[in-house]
Amino acid sequence: MTTNVITRSTAAGLHFHRAGPAGVHPVVLLHGGGPGASAWSNFGRTVPVFAERYDTLAVDQPGYGGSEIGPSNRQYFTHSADTLAAMLDEVGLDRVDLVGNSLGGGTAVRFALRYPERAGRLLLMGPGGLSLNVFASDPTEGIKRLTEFAAPPGPSREKLAEFLRTLVFDQSLVTDELIDERFRAATDPDTLRGMRALGASFADPDLYEEGLLWRDAHRLRNEVLLVWGREDRVNPLDGALVALKLIRRCRLHVFGGCGHWAHLEKFDEFNRLAFDFLEGHRP
Repeated sequence: MTTNVITRSTAAGLHFHRAGPAGVHPVVLLHGGGPGASAWSNFGRTVPVFAERYDTLAVDQPGYGGSEIGPSNRQYFTHSADTLAAMLDEVGLDRVDLVGNSLGGGTAVRFALRYPERAGRLLLMGPGGLSLNVFASDPTEGIKRLTEFAAPPGPSREKLAEFLRTLVFDQSLVTDELIDERFRAATDPDTLRGMRALGASFADPDLYEEGLLWRDAHRLRNEVLLVWGREDRVNPLDGALVALKLIRRCRLHVFGGCGHWAHLEKFDEFNRLAFDFLEGHRP
């Protein structure tokens, strides 16, 4: 495999994009949630840059992109982490570093807790489940817009646009093309079923506490870099405080003038920060 070739594959029901030289260190990119999300939607610009250094896998999480939904009676982070482990088994990867945005950050944390011998460094951008709002209201503005998307009378392009605008500080990133692309994906029947299953797993009283990853944060022994946008309206900055205190080997980097998509709004800066962290140097 060469760095300028991006392949698309499926293993254990997960669809993923892969690029980078064979035999180098593997890094898994896990996208955030929300209507129309996918690995390529979140990390399409990131994959070629990371592939210059790493064996890079950008994975569609269960129910997103080209991946299967899977069972609806399991907590989402746990199901996604277990499915990722099965996928890595099929492609022959034993230990990986993980870069997770929002929902993907939650999956990365649960993967590291369930498979500590397989998880290396964790770079987590406004991670779901790990953040705990100390000062900000709950639900946040972004979460409210997310839940409103599928609420009666049903999905609309306007409601999707409102949600996407909560994700970024730089509103010019929410283009008509992005809205149209995400709306087409979000209104696919399989995608809608996946979103319902995901939402149910976080609302189910029997599964709810399993999604509170901050309760288990003290068990992480990984090197962890938390990356936050100061203007994040989905998982606000104060949500980093508990994790920062509980995780033994943890540091926090905050980007000013930045929302929930630090890897896009601060693209070059984020990549430099990520490379320093993943390669073992202090940022």
